Amino acid sequence: MPQHRFISCPNPRTFWWLALAVLPALAQAQTPAQVGSWSSLMTWPISATHTSLLPDGKVMFIGEYEQGALPPRRWDPSTGALTTFPYVGYNIFCSGHSFLSNGKLFYSGGHIAVDVGRTNTSSFDFNTSSWTQGPTMNAGRWYPSNTTLNNGDVVIVSGEMNGPGDINLIPQRYIAATNTLRTLTSASMNVPFYPKNFLAPNGKVFYAGSLRRSMWLDPTGNGAWSNGPNSNYGTRSYGPAVYIDGKVYLIGGSQPPTETVEVLDLNAATPTWQYVAPMSIRRRQHNAVLLPDATIAVFGGSSGSGFNDSNFPVNYVEVYNPATNSWTSMASAATYRGYHSTAVLLPDGRVLSAGGYMDTTAQVFSPPYLFKGARPTIASAPTTSLPGAQFTITTPDAANISRVSLIALNSTTHTFDMNQRFLTLAFTRGAGSLNVTAPPNRNVAPPGYYQLFIVNNAGVPSVGKRLRIPPP
Repeated sequence: MPQHRFISCPNPRTFWWLALAVLPALAQAQTPAQVGSWSSLMTWPISATHTSLLPDGKVMFIGEYEQGALPPRRWDPSTGALTTFPYVGYNIFCSGHSFLSNGKLFYSGGHIAVDVGRTNTSSFDFNTSSWTQGPTMNAGRWYPSNTTLNNGDVVIVSGEMNGPGDINLIPQRYIAATNTLRTLTSASMNVPFYPKNFLAPNGKVFYAGSLRRSMWLDPTGNGAWSNGPNSNYGTRSYGPAVYIDGKVYLIGGSQPPTETVEVLDLNAATPTWQYVAPMSIRRRQHNAVLLPDATIAVFGGSSGSGFNDSNFPVNYVEVYNPATNSWTSMASAATYRGYHSTAVLLPDGRVLSAGGYMDTTAQVFSPPYLFKGARPTIASAPTTSLPGAQFTITTPDAANISRVSLIALNSTTHTFDMNQRFLTLAFTRGAGSLNVTAPPNRNVAPPGYYQLFIVNNAGVPSVGKRLRIPPP
């Protein structure tokens, strides 16, 4: 693991980055309808280093280092109440996590010491607030990534075993139906920890970074890797990647950090990384959250050259609109969110931004769309849909709806959300209703729980409703 390097006496020639950090926020008019609004700062008992939105709309979070051996906590966004979940039985810090098709949260690996990983797997049931121990992995994993597949299984990739750079080379596939593991013996690869992996529309797992070379992992049989295209910028450590309608975006990262952003269309005949508009400032250790209006909100990070350089905090939110290829600067948070910070989309359209290295605070951001008039309402919607099926949303606002969005539940740590993806659903308007088409298959929408939003012509979203895509 990289050492923490906090710069106490920055070079005066680098102060221009501080000016850049301040000017975009100052240049914006400070009304909530333009720049959003932040809640007051909350203090929690542990850091939110691993943060997930559960299917019931509550937030589960796990702390850093020794806090990983404490019981996880639950925060209720509706009431602000904090409660305690049962302890899993081992230090689950630095694990990988994604959701199973039944809504259980599956964890791989954990913490013995810095760069030394555990062999444990386990799953957490939000319905019963209980843990189930899973099978033991082939070796320890510290900083692995989980990716839920089209049948509800999970591929586990990377993670350190017994020291710095001692990567577990062999991926494993968790077979959800039998609570067993299959080792992908033909897929040995030295993939740096916490890889940015996504289930692609072709059913393979796409590795987007942090290495410059992207790759494909075929999770069938004994597994096999194949090469993908190189990104333009290069390596992007501690920078987020997100998935929107089959496109993967790489946003900042690297050391020293970059402001550049790249996109790759997984549906293209020959997928190629392309630069898009850069952020207004370089960032590292930041988080990216997909919003119901199909924009990407970036939170926190540092513009400094160090690993987690708190002397150069970037506290203002920045939002990217893929439709216009443009960024807009928003209001600033109350404190620096860097290494070990997390951010998740809440069902009411707000975003929780929390944690950081030795930071036990949290704050909630209300995007500008929450200040632009009345919200559309969903009177009724199904709670389950098969891929490709037609379903009906009843709403008194049908005539003014411009978008139906399906967003997978967040499960994020160390700048990467292992479960997040955004899907735009086709629909037609009826009298007081929308006839919606579900995603075409489970490669596009892996089985599990999603948030279903409708968005009106002013860009204002409804409150999200829970929708489940069942496994085959």
